[in-house]
Amino acid sequence: MKNLLVILVIVLSMSACSEYQKALKSEEVGVKYKMGEKMYDAGKYAKANRLFEQIIPSYRGKPQAEKLMYLNADASYQMGDYYTSGYHFERFVAAYPRSEKLSEASFKSARSYYELSPVYSKDQTETITALEKLQQFINEFPESENVAKANEFVKELDFKLEKKAFETAKQYNHISDYKASIAAFDNFISDFPGTSLREEALYIRYDSAYKLALNSVEYKKKERLETAKGYYNAFKKRYSDSQFIEEATDKLGDIEKQLEQYSTKS
Repeated sequence: MKNLLVILVIVLSMSACSEYQKALKSEEVGVKYKMGEKMYDAGKYAKANRLFEQIIPSYRGKPQAEKLMYLNADASYQMGDYYTSGYHFERFVAAYPRSEKLSEASFKSARSYYELSPVYSKDQTETITALEKLQQFINEFPESENVAKANEFVKELDFKLEKKAFETAKQYNHISDYKASIAAFDNFISDFPGTSLREEALYIRYDSAYKLALNSVEYKKKERLETAKGYYNAFKKRYSDSQFIEEATDKLGDIEKQLEQYSTKS
């Protein structure tokens, strides 16, 4: 009995493959369309797309074109081919602004760009594009059931840009380019006022100012020591119980000793 079932499965599989190959080679667009839908419904998205791509030009301007373009875009989406799905869903939205699938297609287009966003350490051009697409979707479809998910994606991508800016500023400190580190942290604090990384950012900015002052030429040293002290006060005012406060206070001791020399000279 088991052998018969195995044979039946093999025969059916071979039959299905044979039908697909026939459709692929057929000159009849209707046959390709029908088989493409069958493959799509069966979750065989790559096979469905091979058929859809062959017949899309033949259906332009016809009633079936809307469904065909959606299925073609969604097959790429389901396969994780987000470059292709983002492009095709955008075309669908532009071509069918009154479609009942408009909201869903807009969300999947935006999500495709979200999926293309790289890790924070890489160039974030695609992240910025994804944020623009997601915000556009949220603005245009505020009642959509996908808005909550879109907002989650926005929050995640915002933090990625935040982390990128923070790590860049931190790297300047690491390579001893203290002036660049201070400027980068100033920008970071201004650009991300609600950041969860603010405590560490203020501390590293202070650390950069401290090291810049200690390594300065004499005629710039006093001014830079005072600037570093100001950064310490800003840090302590906000984070008096910080994990960095003891180390920050030790550095302040060095700053005050250095400044005492200038008061003695005067």
